[in-house]
Amino acid sequence: MNEREQPTPGIWEARDARFLRHWKQAGRLKGDLLVLFLLMGFAFWINRGVEIKGLYMDDLYLWSCYGEQSFLEYVFPVGSTRFRFLFYLAAWLELGIIGIHVQWIVPINILLNAGIAYTLYRMARHYSRSAYVGALCGLAFLASRMSYYQIGQLYGLMETMALWMALGILGLLGEFLNDQEKRGRRFYWLACGLYFGICFVHERYMVLLPLFFLALLCRRVKNPRLWAAPAGAFALVQAVRFAFIGSVMPAGTGHTQVAETFTLGEAVKYAASQVAYVFGINAGPEHLNGENFRQAPLWVMICIAAADLALLALVLSFLIKLVKEWKHCGGYLCTSLLFLGFLAGCIACSSVTVRVEMRWVYVSYAGALLYLSWLYGALTDKMVERGRWMHALSYLATLTFYVALMFPVELYYRGQYPNLYFWPNQHRYNSLAEETYGTYGDDIFGCKIYIIGNEYKMSDFTAETFFKVFDKKRKAEGTKVVHVGDIRQIGLITDDMLVLQEDPEHEQFLDVTRAVRMLKCKGAYGYYEDGWMDEQAKVQVMAGESGIIGMDFYYPGEVGKDQWLTVYVDGEPYIYLEMEQNQMKTDIQVEPYKTVILEFQTNFYVPDAREQRGKDRLALLLTLTAD
Repeated sequence: MNEREQPTPGIWEARDARFLRHWKQAGRLKGDLLVLFLLMGFAFWINRGVEIKGLYMDDLYLWSCYGEQSFLEYVFPVGSTRFRFLFYLAAWLELGIIGIHVQWIVPINILLNAGIAYTLYRMARHYSRSAYVGALCGLAFLASRMSYYQIGQLYGLMETMALWMALGILGLLGEFLNDQEKRGRRFYWLACGLYFGICFVHERYMVLLPLFFLALLCRRVKNPRLWAAPAGAFALVQAVRFAFIGSVMPAGTGHTQVAETFTLGEAVKYAASQVAYVFGINAGPEHLNGENFRQAPLWVMICIAAADLALLALVLSFLIKLVKEWKHCGGYLCTSLLFLGFLAGCIACSSVTVRVEMRWVYVSYAGALLYLSWLYGALTDKMVERGRWMHALSYLATLTFYVALMFPVELYYRGQYPNLYFWPNQHRYNSLAEETYGTYGDDIFGCKIYIIGNEYKMSDFTAETFFKVFDKKRKAEGTKVVHVGDIRQIGLITDDMLVLQEDPEHEQFLDVTRAVRMLKCKGAYGYYEDGWMDEQAKVQVMAGESGIIGMDFYYPGEVGKDQWLTVYVDGEPYIYLEMEQNQMKTDIQVEPYKTVILEFQTNFYVPDAREQRGKDRLALLLTLTAD
């Protein structure tokens, strides 16, 4: 090879560098996909048993608005107490996708929550410079007992969206704070856009406004445009809210108003309880968290205490690092203030109403996990390069120890979900859906559904709307729910009737249609459920309140001469009826609610009947009523 044919020096090195770079990127992509599938699998496993088969309360109302309002009325509710058009838009899309398949809600919620966990993994990996730490944070997030609402309710979509966007604001402001180049401003502008959006998912997060000014102060930014952007976004949010709902004051939970219920003492108490929640302590009442910390077994308390000691060890190590490197700790302090400001804001905005629910603490817990990953990254920064990898390993072991201790605690508290305020009702309406539409499908439409008992206090709205969810036309025409005290208030069971019984001990409904049918009208011989009757038949019938038992006879052929039948009541002849036409009706009067034995004898039969069910031949069709 001559000199002209020899490659230019450095070409092979450049090619090798590109190859290595692409190889690393491919390896990271494979690792990320592996973590994604791990998180998704774990999310489905940890939430096994959570299901939605029927909608009720807030979820049913959300669906009813979707089913009865136009797109603009649904997404932009003028005059409502809340204006969350981005959430309503997402809910409109989700409800359009699932259609009548209510059972899809939980899998969709799980996938979305796994998506947040993956985002958490990416952010924690970035802060800690460790994929292992990122995966730990993602798994800890998914295992948390605080996910109950996001997974188990249609309205969980709102909490998921708000949580995802809040983490996005935190991450973008963190990048802006630590990016020393002007391109970091794009993160700031994106954070402002997310802030405007999150206020129309849940107005609670308007409280994150000071976080922007904190980031600007830490960066010592003097540009007035950057200072005006979040304030302008906040002002625009208020203007839009006032234009659509006539108010700028956020509404409280449970149909309350923050301005009417807020007290400083209660807010401080609720804030303290949220801090306790983040550290694994259920500080509120059982109907809001499943079980209070004081009622938990001793091993749960020990695990929580040991896990919190592990957190304390990491925090103390960080404080020691700050003291030792005080002259160079400005960046650490500013980032810590950003994380702590985020946690304080999320806790404060959830403390101004009449109670604290764990679902509101979920975003604070996610932020705390990110802060924990950042602390690990700050503690282990350049340790391996300096040969202090054993110290880094000790911090990693402490973090692993924390997650490992909290995992059985979270599993235990998840087992207390049935104590949550909405869980029994959801279980009941899952059962109602399963015993009706799940069993009979579209045949329930047009039926009268009797429910024996009313301990569940089903509202008129629920009774009128519940079954519309399963109808593609959203009407469920003719379907009616009727509550009765006992079976005596129900007439004879027909094909357009279902009878359910409440089972409060197991928080469910039982389909007793067949049993009630047999009790009300039971053929001893010669009478069949589809109404056919042989030449001789015997039936046991329970009379209704009036004591009148109606009989409608139909002969499916040409009526001949001298066709008659005799009706016996409790062995005594009661009626002699001559069939003069194809359809004839008659009644008998007995005591109210009395069970009588009816016997029928005919001197005719259907000569061309294609089947013979008993020893005698089919004679006619009989419809019994006893209202």
